[in-house]
Amino acid sequence: MKEIKLLNLKLRNFKGIRELEIAPGAQDIEIFGDNGTGKTTVADAWFWLLFDKDSKENSTQSFDIKTLDEQGNVIHGLEHEVTGILQVDSKRLEFKKIYKEKWTKQRGSATKKFTGHTTDYFINSVPVKKKEYEERISEIIDEDIFKLLTNPSYFNEELHWTDRREILIEVCGDVTTEDVINQNEELEKLSNVLSDRSLEEHQKVIHSKRKEINKELEKIPIRIDEVQQSMPDISALNEENIKSEIEGLKMRKQAKEKKLSQIKNGGQSADLRNQLAEIKAEIAEFKNDYKSDIDALIDKRQEELESVRKEYREVMGEYNDTDYQIMRFESQIGTLEDKIKTLRDNWHRWNEKEYQPDLECPECGHEFAAGQTRKEFNARKAKKLKGINQDGKELKSELESKQEELSSLESKLKRLQEEKQEKQVAADEVKSEIEKLKQKAQSYKDNGQYQQLQVKKEELQRKLDNLEESKQEDIQEVESEISQLESSIDSLKVKKSKIKQVEQAKNRIEELKQKEKELAAEYEKLEEQLYLTEEFVRTKVDLLEEKINSKFEYAEFKLFEEQVNGGVKEVCETTFDGVPYGSGLNTGAQINVGLDIINTLSDHYSFKAPIFIDNAESVTQIADIDAQMVKLIVSPHHKELFIVSESDLVNDDLGVSDLRELASKLNVRNYSAYRKNELVEQINKKIRLGEEPELEEVS
Repeated sequence: MKEIKLLNLKLRNFKGIRELEIAPGAQDIEIFGDNGTGKTTVADAWFWLLFDKDSKENSTQSFDIKTLDEQGNVIHGLEHEVTGILQVDSKRLEFKKIYKEKWTKQRGSATKKFTGHTTDYFINSVPVKKKEYEERISEIIDEDIFKLLTNPSYFNEELHWTDRREILIEVCGDVTTEDVINQNEELEKLSNVLSDRSLEEHQKVIHSKRKEINKELEKIPIRIDEVQQSMPDISALNEENIKSEIEGLKMRKQAKEKKLSQIKNGGQSADLRNQLAEIKAEIAEFKNDYKSDIDALIDKRQEELESVRKEYREVMGEYNDTDYQIMRFESQIGTLEDKIKTLRDNWHRWNEKEYQPDLECPECGHEFAAGQTRKEFNARKAKKLKGINQDGKELKSELESKQEELSSLESKLKRLQEEKQEKQVAADEVKSEIEKLKQKAQSYKDNGQYQQLQVKKEELQRKLDNLEESKQEDIQEVESEISQLESSIDSLKVKKSKIKQVEQAKNRIEELKQKEKELAAEYEKLEEQLYLTEEFVRTKVDLLEEKINSKFEYAEFKLFEEQVNGGVKEVCETTFDGVPYGSGLNTGAQINVGLDIINTLSDHYSFKAPIFIDNAESVTQIADIDAQMVKLIVSPHHKELFIVSESDLVNDDLGVSDLRELASKLNVRNYSAYRKNELVEQINKKIRLGEEPELEEVS
């Protein structure tokens, strides 16, 4: 088993304590002091040294380490230091932390400004980084386990009940399903019901199904009532009589429908309709015969019209093309005429020039070379005029050719214009002829034979209309009788449907009642399963609580709580002699219960560490515990911290002579009146009170 013991603890400028050294040397110590003298500060320093938190789990940012002046203001510039020397098994380790302010000179400023805090870490006087420091401590013990084993109130006051419960089951071991079933034979049925589900999962299934069944059971009476309310009154109805009446009415209706058909399809009316149909066919045949020859002529003329229109479009296309060519030739002729005029002007300009020795060249503008003769000038002039005449002849020849082509095109355009007009006239004539043929096609109406057929048709139609009008009253009368019969049949069918509706409603009610029985039976099965699961939990509760409580001397644990509805709820409540830890248990009992828990947890984790017991004055007899203890005792007699180590106290193994000597030194008179242990207790009390011995002999 690993064990940590505190050899020495030094505080400097820590939460108001300027200088303090505690040197238990691995022994138990008692720290006396009035309220506010710094007992809790010692515990805070110990936990801060190891875990950066005080004894109440507050981090450095949440509790004030720094020393304050009389006005409560922070005294700046101090270093706040805690040093602890530990014995870890047989090895000695020193841990030190220094918390100090950080002052930085800002750029452009002559003074330093406070910019936060830093913490320096040391192991065996060697500076280390925070990570290395924390890793070294975690190698010794996990923080959560350390708090469990060093603070008697941590388990019951700092942990959530679920965490406490988890730790207890981890330490003492859970109870298996097999253990529970072996304890109660009635629970053997449960193993078949659970299948692959856990007990908790099956309970959820049961509660879910019970809830659904309850909802369904609540709805069934409402549904039955709704069905009953919807049932019509059929007390005065007889289904057989209704069927018989319906059959009789249907037969009467068939007879009326036959009579109606005979009226509508009477012999005289049919004969007139046949004659009328024949006349209409004869008229249509006459119209077709009369119009067929004319329609053939119209089709022929339409073909001629389309041919003429096609020829017109061709002439029109050629006409437009010729007109465009004329415009192009006119433009070319104009250009040629402009060029001929320019040549003519140029010829006259050269022809008018006379010889002059200094005459500039009419072509390049340079003066003739000095000494040029008249003959050379005239030769040059004649050559120029000849060239102009030659160009003029070529342009004139081209102009005459273009003019001839233009004249030919203009003649062609005139001819095409005449053809275009001829085609337009021809098309108009064909169109006029077609219109006359169409008018002629409608002239059949004036034909005597056609008019006679029309008169005969109208006479037959009039006779048929008169006959139809006369029988319409008979038709309406029969149709009215048929409608009355149908209404009577529908009324009887409604009555028949009411009987059917009542029958269906009764069947539905029986279905709902059967469903209600089935749901009730299923609910009973679920109730039985729920009882078994709860009985399982109760049995497990007894076994688990018995198993866990057997591990502790003082503490007892209530792990389950029975609900009003008979169910069982998981809890974790610590008690002592039946009194709950959190309500009614005095401080002394709470401390001893906490120490009892530490004893068991230490065995489980194989670890011992110094235990800080706050309010130790509340305990008259501290539970036996095999670990170093630091007792923090409220004592109004000590206005400053007073520390008593185990070696300072007297043990009851001393002989009588030693006791007499101690009694004399501490002014304990009449020691013979005390029993030995009472005398030891009295002497130790004086030591704890720090009373100076009066060196006088006992008479």
